[in-house]
Amino acid sequence: MKKTSITRRDKPSASATGKTMLVGHEVQGYGHSVRHPLALSGAVCNASIDLLNQLLADLITLRDLYRKHHWQVSGPTFYPLHLLFDKHASEADELIDAVAERVQTLGGVCIATGADVSELTIIPRAPKGREVAADQLARLLHAHEIILQEARAMIAESSKLGDDGTADLITSSVVRQGEMQVWFLFQHVVPSTK
Repeated sequence: MKKTSITRRDKPSASATGKTMLVGHEVQGYGHSVRHPLALSGAVCNASIDLLNQLLADLITLRDLYRKHHWQVSGPTFYPLHLLFDKHASEADELIDAVAERVQTLGGVCIATGADVSELTIIPRAPKGREVAADQLARLLHAHEIILQEARAMIAESSKLGDDGTADLITSSVVRQGEMQVWFLFQHVVPSTK
């Protein structure tokens, strides 16, 4: 692999200054919420924000798995899987936006960068290299199962807290879309002949 001319040690630090370095300050720290007149207590909003940020990390990871597999799929089922993975990744983008906006609506700060996602996600990391289509499908189905399991627990928790908006978003968007995508993926799984 070709080495770049800039190494990690050469990268400017966060405190570096220069003409192109942006120096700013946070207007709201992660983990801090702002009260909005939503008829929900601060404690309820904070609990929902924490749940949603976890879900957001896992949805972003799932979307990135779809992108990875879209780019790297090969074999006799290349074309239909290439299109399916791209469609599901685009659908995930819309869902991610809805979840992130719910965090902001509740007065929180949503996670937004790869580093933050990798710290928070519970979906296992995929290898950097290309996998066969059957392994890609299995990996995506496993990620969906993780998300669906946590989504159902989050619906129960949100309902118990009285945050119907969060429970509705997770039910009507996360669970319904996830189940539909699982159905489409599962149709490509070749049954074992054992």
